[in-house]
Amino acid sequence: MQLTYHTDYALRVLVYLGLKNGSLATISEISGHFGVSRNHLVKVVGSLSHLGHVETVRGKSGGVRLSRDPAEIRIGELVRCTESHFNIMSCFAEGEENCAIAQVCKLKGMLRRATQSFLDVLDEYTLAHILRNRDELVEIIFVGEHGMRDA
Repeated sequence: MQLTYHTDYALRVLVYLGLKNGSLATISEISGHFGVSRNHLVKVVGSLSHLGHVETVRGKSGGVRLSRDPAEIRIGELVRCTESHFNIMSCFAEGEENCAIAQVCKLKGMLRRATQSFLDVLDEYTLAHILRNRDELVEIIFVGEHGMRDA
């Protein structure tokens, strides 16, 4: 199973903001630190705002920050909300009956169960779990070429 870039970037944004301790960050700033498209992050931040994970502040000194405590942001919930589907095979899609063995196939049930197990494991974790190695994350993300900390 592979997650979409949207989910990948949503997780990166949440980690970044989690390290900012409530300070505002701009989308351009986040984009620069991760080397991802600013335009893509605008959509991701919009989704995260709609889900209630971040708040955006408009204006010259605006930006984005977490709107919830990292311990309240469940990774499984985030993945479910940012992925459009979990159809890991074509026969999972609604109305797709193009498989000759679909009526007797056991694989579909196994893969549904595996997908559910994957999500169940993610449900055990929050953003706070990801941020436990804060010092290492800060070192990698925020210490720039000049050795200055931005966090």
